[in-house]
Amino acid sequence: DKAGKNREKASVGLYVYPCLMAADILAYKATHVPVGEDQKQHLELARDIAAKFNHDYDVEIFPIVEPVIQGPGARVMSLKDGTKKMSKSDPSDLSRINLTDDPDTIARKIRKARTDPLPLPASVEELEDRPEARNLLGIHAALSDRPLESVVAEFAGKGFAEFKQELIALMIDRLGPIHAEMRRLMADPAEIDRILAHGAERAAALAAPVMEEVKRTVGFLV
Repeated sequence: DKAGKNREKASVGLYVYPCLMAADILAYKATHVPVGEDQKQHLELARDIAAKFNHDYDVEIFPIVEPVIQGPGARVMSLKDGTKKMSKSDPSDLSRINLTDDPDTIARKIRKARTDPLPLPASVEELEDRPEARNLLGIHAALSDRPLESVVAEFAGKGFAEFKQELIALMIDRLGPIHAEMRRLMADPAEIDRILAHGAERAAALAAPVMEEVKRTVGFLV
């Protein structure tokens, strides 16, 4: 499914990525990993590898990692189709908000976001068959760090035009600093290299004792 129409040309990276992700988790003995609602199954391989290694060698080296799924932002949908996940691979740039989008671009995308002709509902239950409304209200709830019920109550009965203006202002306020920092970093490649090198050093220091423990357990010389 991930390969789409290019199944015959899919690279080996597509196939080994789940193992790489499992290694990124296990190498640091992570116990909990924050993921989106649709990514819970991605942790299953890491859990299986940890459980099998512990069982086969009669050890308790690797914790069985648990997913952490929090808040209404756990699954953000496309701005053009509330039934599909927001994705950078979508052909339409209008379907998503990029962290590199400037305020004018964010405003344009939200104004063009798909909606329905009804006023905003008075309860979360009424969002059941209104995926676009649920998505936009959920984005607002995530950005404002409020329960979805609270946001629904605030905008109950209002039109999408008024709500979208509020969402645009909130989104620009929350994402603006991130956008500014990204622009600063992109203008300074040396700083990016320094940050990456520092992160690699920290990661290596954390993973080294775990790898040594694993090698001793399986009988490799260290």
